Amino acid sequence: MYDLAIIGAGVVGSAIARRMSEYNLKIVVLEKAADISFGVSKANSGIVHGGFHYRSDTLKGRLEIKGNLRYDELQKELHFPFRRCGILIAAFTTEEMRHVETLYENGLENGAIGIELCNRERMLSLEPKLNPDIAGGLHAPNGGIVEPYRFVFALMESARKNGVELKTDFQLTEVQKQADSFTLYSSSGEQVRSRWAVNAAGLFADEVSALFGAEVFRIIPRKGEEFLLDRNASAFTSKVVFPVPGRHSKGMLVIPTVEGTTMIGPTAEIRESKNDTATTSENFSRAFSSARRLIPIVSERDIITSFAGLRPVLEDKEDFYIDRSEAEPRLIQAAGIQSPGLTAAPAIADYVKDLLRDAGLNLQERPGYDPMIPGLTRFRTADQETRDRLIAENPAYGEIICRCESVSEAEIIEAIRHGHTTLDGIKFYTRAGMGRCQGGFCSFRILKIIARETGMDMLQLTKRGSGSELLHSRIGSMPVQEMDK
Repeated sequence: MYDLAIIGAGVVGSAIARRMSEYNLKIVVLEKAADISFGVSKANSGIVHGGFHYRSDTLKGRLEIKGNLRYDELQKELHFPFRRCGILIAAFTTEEMRHVETLYENGLENGAIGIELCNRERMLSLEPKLNPDIAGGLHAPNGGIVEPYRFVFALMESARKNGVELKTDFQLTEVQKQADSFTLYSSSGEQVRSRWAVNAAGLFADEVSALFGAEVFRIIPRKGEEFLLDRNASAFTSKVVFPVPGRHSKGMLVIPTVEGTTMIGPTAEIRESKNDTATTSENFSRAFSSARRLIPIVSERDIITSFAGLRPVLEDKEDFYIDRSEAEPRLIQAAGIQSPGLTAAPAIADYVKDLLRDAGLNLQERPGYDPMIPGLTRFRTADQETRDRLIAENPAYGEIICRCESVSEAEIIEAIRHGHTTLDGIKFYTRAGMGRCQGGFCSFRILKIIARETGMDMLQLTKRGSGSELLHSRIGSMPVQEMDK
Protein backbone atom coordinates (compact mmCIF):
# COMPACT_ATOMS: atom_id res chain seq x y z
CA MET A 1 0.00 0.00 0.00
CA TYR A 2 1.41 3.36 -1.05
CA ASP A 3 0.37 6.68 0.41
CA LEU A 4 0.66 8.45 -2.96
CA ALA A 5 0.83 7.34 -6.61
CA ILE A 6 1.94 9.93 -9.16
CA ILE A 7 0.96 9.07 -12.72
CA GLY A 8 3.45 10.50 -15.20
CA ALA A 9 7.21 11.06 -14.94
CA GLY A 10 7.68 14.20 -16.98
CA VAL A 11 8.83 17.45 -15.44
CA VAL A 12 5.60 17.97 -13.50
CA GLY A 13 5.34 14.44 -12.11
CA SER A 14 9.04 14.40 -11.25
CA ALA A 15 8.86 17.80 -9.53
CA ILE A 16 5.86 16.65 -7.48
CA ALA A 17 7.66 13.41 -6.56
CA ARG A 18 10.71 15.30 -5.39
CA ARG A 19 8.64 17.80 -3.36
CA MET A 20 6.59 15.09 -1.69
CA SER A 21 9.72 13.06 -0.88
CA GLU A 22 10.39 15.64 1.83
CA TYR A 23 7.63 13.98 3.85
CA ASN A 24 7.43 10.61 5.55
CA LEU A 25 5.28 8.99 2.86
CA LYS A 26 5.48 5.86 0.73
CA ILE A 27 5.38 7.20 -2.85
CA VAL A 28 5.43 5.56 -6.27
CA VAL A 29 5.69 7.19 -9.70
CA LEU A 30 4.07 5.31 -12.59
CA GLU A 31 5.37 6.04 -16.10
CA LYS A 32 4.07 4.34 -19.24
CA ALA A 33 7.29 4.87 -21.23
CA ALA A 34 10.59 3.02 -20.88
CA ASP A 35 12.24 6.00 -19.18
CA ILE A 36 11.33 9.30 -17.59
CA SER A 37 11.06 12.50 -19.66
CA PHE A 38 10.05 10.53 -22.77
CA GLY A 39 6.70 12.30 -23.19
CA VAL A 40 6.01 16.04 -23.48
CA SER A 41 9.17 16.99 -21.55
CA LYS A 42 11.69 15.52 -24.00
CA ALA A 43 10.85 18.05 -26.74
CA ASN A 44 10.58 21.11 -24.52
CA SER A 45 12.27 24.30 -25.73
CA GLY A 46 14.13 24.58 -22.43
CA ILE A 47 13.15 28.18 -21.63
CA VAL A 48 12.73 29.45 -18.07
CA HIS A 49 10.17 32.15 -18.79
CA GLY A 50 10.42 35.64 -17.35
CA GLY A 51 6.99 36.09 -15.77
CA PHE A 52 5.29 38.50 -18.17
CA HIS A 53 3.25 36.48 -20.69
CA TYR A 54 0.27 35.88 -18.37
CA ARG A 55 -1.75 37.96 -15.94
CA SER A 56 -1.54 37.42 -12.20
CA ASP A 57 -5.17 36.26 -12.07
CA THR A 58 -4.22 33.06 -13.95
CA LEU A 59 -2.50 29.98 -12.55
CA LYS A 60 0.01 30.28 -15.38
CA GLY A 61 0.91 33.82 -14.35
CA ARG A 62 1.22 33.09 -10.63
CA LEU A 63 3.04 29.78 -10.88
CA GLU A 64 5.40 30.88 -13.68
CA ILE A 65 6.96 33.64 -11.59
CA LYS A 66 7.13 31.47 -8.44
CA GLY A 67 8.72 28.62 -10.38
CA ASN A 68 11.24 30.95 -12.04
CA LEU A 69 12.50 32.12 -8.66
CA ARG A 70 13.19 28.54 -7.51
CA TYR A 71 15.70 27.64 -10.22
CA ASP A 72 18.86 29.03 -8.62
CA GLU A 73 18.33 27.06 -5.41
CA LEU A 74 17.38 23.93 -7.35
CA GLN A 75 20.49 24.16 -9.53
CA LYS A 76 22.71 24.31 -6.44
CA GLU A 77 21.04 21.18 -5.09
CA LEU A 78 20.64 19.19 -8.33
CA HIS A 79 23.45 20.46 -10.63
CA PHE A 80 21.48 20.51 -13.90
CA PRO A 81 22.54 22.83 -16.77
CA PHE A 82 20.84 26.23 -16.28
CA ARG A 83 21.72 29.83 -17.06
CA ARG A 84 19.88 33.14 -16.59
CA CYS A 85 20.73 34.60 -19.98
CA GLY A 86 17.67 36.87 -20.17
CA ILE A 87 14.79 37.14 -22.65
CA LEU A 88 14.03 39.74 -25.32
CA ILE A 89 10.76 40.37 -27.16
CA ALA A 90 11.37 42.19 -30.42
CA ALA A 91 8.67 44.53 -31.79
CA PHE A 92 8.71 45.96 -35.31
CA THR A 93 5.63 48.22 -35.43
CA THR A 94 3.77 50.68 -33.25
CA GLU A 95 0.97 48.15 -32.86
CA GLU A 96 3.42 45.49 -31.71
CA MET A 97 4.93 47.95 -29.22
CA ARG A 98 1.46 48.45 -27.71
CA HIS A 99 1.27 44.68 -27.16
CA VAL A 100 4.74 44.78 -25.61
CA GLU A 101 3.56 47.45 -23.19
CA THR A 102 0.76 45.10 -22.07
CA LEU A 103 3.33 42.37 -21.44
CA TYR A 104 5.45 44.85 -19.51
CA GLU A 105 2.47 45.70 -17.29
CA ASN A 106 1.87 41.97 -16.74
CA GLY A 107 5.49 41.61 -15.68
CA LEU A 108 5.29 44.52 -13.24
CA GLU A 109 2.09 43.12 -11.72
CA ASN A 110 3.64 39.66 -11.39
CA GLY A 111 6.83 40.98 -9.81
CA ALA A 112 9.15 40.02 -12.67
CA ILE A 113 12.64 41.06 -11.55
CA GLY A 114 14.33 43.78 -13.59
CA ILE A 115 11.80 43.82 -16.43
CA GLU A 116 12.48 46.67 -18.82
CA LEU A 117 10.62 48.40 -21.64
CA CYS A 118 13.23 49.19 -24.32
CA ASN A 119 13.65 51.48 -27.31
CA ARG A 120 15.44 50.38 -30.47
CA GLU A 121 18.90 51.45 -29.33
CA ARG A 122 18.61 49.64 -26.02
CA MET A 123 17.47 46.44 -27.72
CA LEU A 124 20.39 46.49 -30.16
CA SER A 125 22.83 47.10 -27.32
CA LEU A 126 21.46 44.05 -25.51
CA GLU A 127 21.66 41.86 -28.63
CA PRO A 128 23.63 43.27 -31.60
CA LYS A 129 22.51 40.38 -33.87
CA LEU A 130 18.90 41.62 -33.78
CA ASN A 131 17.31 42.92 -36.96
CA PRO A 132 18.12 46.67 -37.04
CA ASP A 133 14.57 47.33 -38.29
CA ILE A 134 13.10 46.71 -34.83
CA ALA A 135 11.11 49.48 -33.17
CA GLY A 136 11.81 48.42 -29.59
CA GLY A 137 10.83 45.66 -27.24
CA LEU A 138 11.00 44.09 -23.82
CA HIS A 139 13.91 42.80 -21.73
CA ALA A 140 13.37 40.26 -18.93
CA PRO A 141 16.81 39.62 -17.42
CA ASN A 142 15.53 36.95 -15.04
CA GLY A 143 14.54 34.62 -17.87
CA GLY A 144 16.86 31.79 -18.74
CA ILE A 145 17.56 28.46 -20.38
CA VAL A 146 17.74 24.93 -19.00
CA GLU A 147 18.41 21.46 -20.39
CA PRO A 148 14.92 20.02 -19.80
CA TYR A 149 15.63 16.28 -19.73
CA ARG A 150 18.62 16.71 -17.40
CA PHE A 151 16.34 18.74 -15.12
CA VAL A 152 13.79 15.93 -15.09
CA PHE A 153 16.46 13.28 -14.48
CA ALA A 154 17.88 15.31 -11.57
CA LEU A 155 14.46 15.81 -9.97
CA MET A 156 13.72 12.09 -10.14
CA GLU A 157 17.18 11.09 -8.92
CA SER A 158 16.66 13.31 -5.88
CA ALA A 159 13.18 11.88 -5.29
CA ARG A 160 14.46 8.30 -5.49
CA LYS A 161 17.35 9.09 -3.16
CA ASN A 162 14.69 10.10 -0.63
CA GLY A 163 12.61 6.96 -0.91
CA VAL A 164 10.35 7.43 -3.96
CA GLU A 165 9.87 4.32 -6.11
CA LEU A 166 9.71 4.55 -9.91
CA LYS A 167 7.94 2.04 -12.14
CA THR A 168 8.49 2.50 -15.88
CA ASP A 169 6.66 0.61 -18.64
CA PHE A 170 3.55 0.94 -16.45
CA GLN A 171 0.75 1.64 -18.92
CA LEU A 172 -2.30 2.38 -16.75
CA THR A 173 -5.33 0.54 -18.12
CA GLU A 174 -7.73 0.18 -15.19
CA VAL A 175 -8.49 1.78 -11.83
CA GLN A 176 -10.54 0.01 -9.16
CA LYS A 177 -11.80 2.12 -6.29
CA GLN A 178 -12.03 1.05 -2.68
CA ALA A 179 -13.36 3.13 0.21
CA ASP A 180 -9.94 4.42 1.19
CA SER A 181 -7.70 3.68 -1.80
CA PHE A 182 -7.26 2.98 -5.50
CA THR A 183 -5.90 -0.15 -7.16
CA LEU A 184 -4.08 0.75 -10.38
CA TYR A 185 -3.53 -1.91 -13.05
CA SER A 186 -0.99 -1.84 -15.88
CA SER A 187 -1.33 -3.40 -19.33
CA SER A 188 1.12 -6.13 -18.23
CA GLY A 189 -1.05 -7.11 -15.25
CA GLU A 190 1.03 -5.38 -12.59
CA GLN A 191 -0.99 -3.67 -9.87
CA VAL A 192 -0.33 -0.90 -7.38
CA ARG A 193 -2.53 0.14 -4.47
CA SER A 194 -2.43 3.72 -3.18
CA ARG A 195 -4.47 5.89 -0.84
CA TRP A 196 -3.99 9.07 -2.91
CA ALA A 197 -3.17 9.78 -6.55
CA VAL A 198 -1.96 12.66 -8.71
CA ASN A 199 -2.79 12.77 -12.41
CA ALA A 200 0.26 14.29 -14.11
CA ALA A 201 -0.07 12.28 -17.31
CA GLY A 202 0.52 15.10 -19.81
CA LEU A 203 -1.06 14.39 -23.18
CA PHE A 204 -2.98 11.50 -21.65
CA ALA A 205 -4.33 13.24 -18.54
CA ASP A 206 -7.87 13.18 -19.97
CA GLU A 207 -7.69 9.41 -20.46
CA VAL A 208 -6.29 8.88 -16.96
CA SER A 209 -9.07 11.03 -15.48
CA ALA A 210 -11.62 8.85 -17.28
CA LEU A 211 -10.05 5.68 -15.82
CA PHE A 212 -10.61 7.13 -12.35
CA GLY A 213 -14.22 7.98 -13.23
CA ALA A 214 -13.35 11.61 -12.49
CA GLU A 215 -13.79 14.86 -14.45
CA VAL A 216 -14.42 14.69 -18.19
CA PHE A 217 -12.18 16.98 -20.21
CA ARG A 218 -10.30 16.79 -23.48
CA ILE A 219 -6.59 17.25 -24.15
CA ILE A 220 -5.89 18.48 -27.66
CA PRO A 221 -2.29 18.09 -28.91
CA ARG A 222 -0.66 21.27 -30.17
CA LYS A 223 2.36 20.29 -32.23
CA GLY A 224 5.53 22.33 -32.23
CA GLU A 225 8.31 21.65 -34.74
CA GLU A 226 11.80 22.80 -33.79
CA PHE A 227 15.05 22.98 -35.71
CA LEU A 228 18.47 22.62 -34.12
CA LEU A 229 21.57 24.42 -35.38
CA ASP A 230 25.17 23.39 -34.87
CA ARG A 231 27.03 24.85 -31.88
CA ASN A 232 29.26 26.79 -34.30
CA ALA A 233 26.32 28.61 -35.92
CA SER A 234 26.88 32.35 -36.16
CA ALA A 235 23.22 32.92 -35.21
CA PHE A 236 23.87 31.92 -31.57
CA THR A 237 22.52 34.80 -29.49
CA SER A 238 23.30 35.94 -25.98
CA LYS A 239 19.60 35.91 -25.03
CA VAL A 240 16.39 34.11 -25.94
CA VAL A 241 14.68 36.19 -28.64
CA PHE A 242 10.88 36.14 -28.97
CA PRO A 243 8.64 37.81 -31.51
CA VAL A 244 5.53 39.56 -30.24
CA PRO A 245 3.20 36.64 -29.34
CA GLY A 246 -0.02 35.73 -31.08
CA ARG A 247 -3.31 34.58 -29.57
CA HIS A 248 -2.39 30.89 -29.14
CA SER A 249 1.39 30.89 -29.40
CA LYS A 250 4.43 32.80 -28.22
CA GLY A 251 5.64 32.64 -31.80
CA MET A 252 8.77 31.15 -33.34
CA LEU A 253 11.87 31.99 -31.37
CA VAL A 254 15.64 31.99 -31.64
CA ILE A 255 16.85 30.10 -28.56
CA PRO A 256 20.47 29.79 -27.45
CA THR A 257 20.50 26.43 -25.65
CA VAL A 258 22.39 26.04 -22.40
CA GLU A 259 24.75 23.56 -24.11
CA GLY A 260 25.75 25.98 -26.87
CA THR A 261 23.56 25.05 -29.83
CA THR A 262 20.80 27.24 -31.30
CA MET A 263 17.15 26.24 -31.63
CA ILE A 264 14.61 27.72 -34.05
CA GLY A 265 10.88 27.33 -33.34
CA PRO A 266 8.48 26.04 -32.24
CA THR A 267 5.56 26.08 -34.61
CA ALA A 268 2.06 25.70 -33.14
CA GLU A 269 -0.52 23.54 -34.92
CA ILE A 270 -3.50 21.68 -33.50
CA ARG A 271 -3.41 17.94 -34.21
CA GLU A 272 -5.82 15.08 -33.53
CA SER A 273 -3.19 12.40 -32.98
CA LYS A 274 -1.22 12.28 -29.74
CA ASN A 275 1.56 10.47 -31.60
CA ASP A 276 2.11 12.87 -34.52
CA THR A 277 5.71 14.02 -34.17
CA ALA A 278 6.58 14.31 -37.86
CA THR A 279 8.36 17.38 -39.20
CA THR A 280 7.58 19.03 -42.54
CA SER A 281 9.42 21.00 -45.20
CA GLU A 282 6.69 23.66 -45.10
CA ASN A 283 7.28 24.38 -41.44
CA PHE A 284 11.03 24.25 -41.98
CA SER A 285 10.74 27.14 -44.44
CA ARG A 286 8.27 29.03 -42.28
CA ALA A 287 10.36 28.69 -39.11
CA PHE A 288 13.55 29.94 -40.74
CA SER A 289 11.74 32.81 -42.41
CA SER A 290 10.30 33.89 -39.05
CA ALA A 291 13.66 33.47 -37.32
CA ARG A 292 15.45 35.62 -39.91
CA ARG A 293 12.99 38.42 -39.22
CA LEU A 294 14.42 38.46 -35.69
CA ILE A 295 18.06 37.48 -36.38
CA PRO A 296 18.92 38.01 -40.06
CA ILE A 297 22.07 35.82 -40.00
CA VAL A 298 20.12 32.64 -39.19
CA SER A 299 21.04 30.11 -41.89
CA GLU A 300 19.56 26.77 -42.93
CA ARG A 301 23.08 25.55 -43.68
CA ASP A 302 23.71 25.22 -39.93
CA ILE A 303 20.87 22.79 -39.23
CA ILE A 304 21.83 19.42 -37.74
CA THR A 305 18.41 17.99 -36.91
CA SER A 306 14.71 18.70 -36.49
CA PHE A 307 12.10 17.29 -34.14
CA ALA A 308 8.55 17.90 -32.96
CA GLY A 309 6.84 17.87 -29.61
CA LEU A 310 3.20 17.92 -28.57
CA ARG A 311 1.80 20.29 -25.97
CA PRO A 312 -1.21 19.14 -23.89
CA VAL A 313 -3.79 21.86 -24.45
CA LEU A 314 -7.09 21.76 -22.60
CA GLU A 315 -10.03 22.22 -24.93
CA ASP A 316 -11.62 25.66 -24.41
CA LYS A 317 -9.17 26.54 -21.63
CA GLU A 318 -5.72 28.10 -21.97
CA ASP A 319 -4.87 27.98 -18.25
CA PHE A 320 -3.53 25.06 -16.20
CA TYR A 321 -6.05 22.74 -14.54
CA ILE A 322 -4.62 21.94 -11.09
CA ASP A 323 -7.23 21.06 -8.48
CA ARG A 324 -8.65 18.39 -6.23
CA SER A 325 -11.09 16.24 -8.18
CA GLU A 326 -14.69 16.83 -7.17
CA ALA A 327 -15.66 13.36 -8.36
CA GLU A 328 -12.76 11.53 -6.63
CA PRO A 329 -11.59 13.54 -3.60
CA ARG A 330 -8.39 11.46 -3.23
CA LEU A 331 -7.29 12.40 -6.75
CA ILE A 332 -5.43 15.62 -7.64
CA GLN A 333 -5.64 16.75 -11.26
CA ALA A 334 -2.57 18.40 -12.81
CA ALA A 335 -3.63 18.69 -16.45
CA GLY A 336 -3.21 21.04 -19.39
CA ILE A 337 0.36 21.81 -18.34
CA GLN A 338 1.66 23.38 -21.51
CA SER A 339 3.97 26.42 -21.65
CA PRO A 340 5.12 27.74 -19.19
CA GLY A 341 4.88 24.34 -17.48
CA LEU A 342 8.64 23.73 -17.34
CA THR A 343 9.20 27.10 -15.65
CA ALA A 344 6.26 26.61 -13.31
CA ALA A 345 7.03 22.97 -12.40
CA PRO A 346 8.64 23.69 -9.00
CA ALA A 347 5.70 25.92 -8.05
CA ILE A 348 3.19 23.40 -9.40
CA ALA A 349 4.76 20.86 -7.04
CA ASP A 350 4.23 23.24 -4.11
CA TYR A 351 0.65 23.87 -5.20
CA VAL A 352 -0.12 20.13 -5.43
CA LYS A 353 1.50 19.55 -2.02
CA ASP A 354 -0.85 22.15 -0.51
CA LEU A 355 -3.88 20.57 -2.19
CA LEU A 356 -2.96 17.15 -0.79
CA ARG A 357 -2.38 18.58 2.69
CA ASP A 358 -5.68 20.48 2.66
CA ALA A 359 -7.48 17.36 1.44
CA GLY A 360 -6.29 15.41 4.46
CA LEU A 361 -2.96 13.75 3.56
CA ASN A 362 -0.83 13.72 6.71
CA LEU A 363 2.48 15.46 5.98
CA GLN A 364 5.27 14.83 8.47
CA GLU A 365 8.81 15.78 7.54
CA ARG A 366 10.98 12.83 6.51
CA PRO A 367 13.86 12.22 8.92
CA GLY A 368 17.15 12.51 7.08
CA TYR A 369 15.73 14.14 3.95
CA ASP A 370 18.66 15.27 1.78
CA PRO A 371 17.99 17.71 -1.08
CA MET A 372 21.46 17.32 -2.59
CA ILE A 373 22.59 14.95 -5.33
CA PRO A 374 26.11 14.86 -6.83
CA GLY A 375 26.79 16.61 -10.12
CA LEU A 376 27.67 14.63 -13.23
CA THR A 377 31.26 14.41 -14.41
CA ARG A 378 31.43 16.03 -17.86
CA PHE A 379 34.66 15.11 -19.64
CA ARG A 380 34.02 17.69 -22.37
CA THR A 381 33.97 20.65 -19.97
CA ALA A 382 36.72 19.43 -17.60
CA ASP A 383 40.13 21.15 -17.62
CA GLN A 384 43.20 19.18 -18.65
CA GLU A 385 44.35 18.50 -15.10
CA THR A 386 40.94 17.05 -14.23
CA ARG A 387 40.89 14.97 -17.42
CA ASP A 388 44.29 13.49 -16.63
CA ARG A 389 43.17 12.62 -13.11
CA LEU A 390 39.92 11.03 -14.34
CA ILE A 391 41.73 8.85 -16.88
CA ALA A 392 44.29 7.79 -14.28
CA GLU A 393 41.48 6.76 -11.92
CA ASN A 394 39.31 5.17 -14.62
CA PRO A 395 40.75 4.52 -18.12
CA ALA A 396 37.19 4.47 -19.55
CA TYR A 397 37.30 8.28 -19.41
CA GLY A 398 40.02 8.13 -22.05
CA GLU A 399 37.79 6.28 -24.51
CA ILE A 400 35.68 8.90 -26.33
CA ILE A 401 32.47 7.30 -27.60
CA CYS A 402 30.68 10.41 -28.94
CA ARG A 403 33.21 12.58 -30.76
CA CYS A 404 30.85 15.48 -31.48
CA GLU A 405 30.03 16.01 -27.79
CA SER A 406 33.22 14.45 -26.34
CA VAL A 407 31.30 11.93 -24.23
CA SER A 408 33.46 9.18 -22.73
CA GLU A 409 32.74 5.50 -22.18
CA ALA A 410 32.79 6.13 -18.42
CA GLU A 411 29.89 8.60 -18.78
CA ILE A 412 27.88 6.10 -20.84
CA ILE A 413 28.44 3.46 -18.15
CA GLU A 414 27.36 5.91 -15.43
CA ALA A 415 24.10 6.58 -17.32
CA ILE A 416 23.42 2.84 -17.60
CA ARG A 417 24.05 2.35 -13.89
CA HIS A 418 21.48 5.08 -13.22
CA GLY A 419 18.92 2.93 -15.06
CA HIS A 420 18.99 4.42 -18.57
CA THR A 421 19.20 1.49 -20.98
CA THR A 422 17.70 2.86 -24.22
CA LEU A 423 19.56 4.85 -26.85
CA ASP A 424 17.42 7.94 -26.17
CA GLY A 425 17.83 7.56 -22.42
CA ILE A 426 21.61 7.55 -22.82
CA LYS A 427 21.40 10.52 -25.20
CA PHE A 428 19.32 12.64 -22.84
CA TYR A 429 21.48 11.75 -19.82
CA THR A 430 24.91 12.27 -21.44
CA ARG A 431 24.31 14.20 -24.72
CA ALA A 432 25.93 11.34 -26.68
CA GLY A 433 24.38 11.49 -30.15
CA MET A 434 23.25 15.12 -29.89
CA GLY A 435 26.10 16.63 -31.90
CA ARG A 436 26.59 17.37 -35.54
CA CYS A 437 26.51 13.75 -36.78
CA GLN A 438 23.45 12.96 -34.64
CA GLY A 439 24.73 9.58 -33.50
CA GLY A 440 26.05 8.42 -36.84
CA PHE A 441 29.42 7.57 -35.31
CA CYS A 442 28.53 6.56 -31.75
CA SER A 443 25.11 4.86 -31.75
CA PHE A 444 26.30 1.31 -32.42
CA ARG A 445 29.18 1.69 -29.96
CA ILE A 446 26.68 2.81 -27.30
CA LEU A 447 24.47 -0.20 -28.00
CA LYS A 448 27.43 -2.54 -27.51
CA ILE A 449 28.20 -0.91 -24.16
CA ILE A 450 24.57 -1.22 -23.03
CA ALA A 451 24.58 -4.92 -23.98
CA ARG A 452 27.89 -5.51 -22.19
CA GLU A 453 26.90 -3.68 -19.00
CA THR A 454 23.35 -5.06 -18.70
CA GLY A 455 23.67 -8.52 -20.19
CA MET A 456 20.87 -7.73 -22.64
CA ASP A 457 20.97 -9.29 -26.09
CA MET A 458 21.79 -6.76 -28.81
CA LEU A 459 18.53 -7.61 -30.56
CA GLN A 460 16.58 -6.49 -27.47
CA LEU A 461 18.04 -2.99 -27.48
CA THR A 462 15.72 -0.12 -28.39
CA LYS A 463 15.72 3.54 -29.22
CA ARG A 464 13.03 4.42 -26.68
CA GLY A 465 11.39 1.23 -25.45
CA SER A 466 9.28 -1.62 -26.78
CA GLY A 467 8.39 -1.20 -30.44
CA SER A 468 11.54 0.77 -31.29
CA GLU A 469 14.01 -2.11 -31.57
CA LEU A 470 17.09 -1.02 -33.50
CA LEU A 471 18.79 -4.14 -34.84
CA HIS A 472 17.82 -7.16 -36.89
CA SER A 473 19.70 -10.43 -36.64
CA ARG A 474 22.27 -9.46 -39.27
CA ILE A 475 23.98 -6.39 -40.64
CA GLY A 476 24.84 -7.33 -44.20
CA SER A 477 26.26 -10.83 -44.04
CA MET A 478 27.46 -10.56 -40.43
CA PRO A 479 25.45 -11.59 -37.38
CA VAL A 480 25.05 -8.64 -34.99
CA GLN A 481 26.54 -10.57 -32.08
CA GLU A 482 29.80 -11.14 -33.99
CA MET A 483 30.48 -7.51 -34.81
CA ASP A 484 33.61 -6.20 -33.11
CA LYS A 485 34.65 -2.58 -32.62
